[in-house]
Amino acid sequence: MIRVREGAVLVDTNVLMYAAGAEHRHRSPSLEFLGAVSRGESDAVINVETLQEVLYRYRSLGRWSDGLRVYDLARDLFPLVLPTTVEVMDRSRQLLDEVSGLMTRDAIHAAVVQEYGLDAICSFDADFDAIPGLRRIEPGRDLLD
Repeated sequence: MIRVREGAVLVDTNVLMYAAGAEHRHRSPSLEFLGAVSRGESDAVINVETLQEVLYRYRSLGRWSDGLRVYDLARDLFPLVLPTTVEVMDRSRQLLDEVSGLMTRDAIHAAVVQEYGLDAICSFDADFDAIPGLRRIEPGRDLLD
């Protein structure tokens, strides 16, 4: 089992994409949060699904060079990328059965938080709030201890 530092959070793809994107109300808080991660002020990780989402989204938008840039920055900023194991997938399946309306990718991210014992997910996606026992923090809104 991969060991993750106590208090670490999983960073959702939307934080990376807002930071890399055009001006938006979430851009500045995303950049500030990622800056805190790069300075070692916040413990955070990503998972392989995050990287897959970056590639998928930018490819589908026809912005492949932007996708490569965001992917490479994510790999530099987050040296630990958590794998999606069969245990994560089994937990995702359970969450999909338990939480009505939960999207598959969100279930995978939530299962990663639970399976690896992470403290929270850092995301602007309020859909995570419907998952019992999962804590969501939002850049610019919540303090990271």
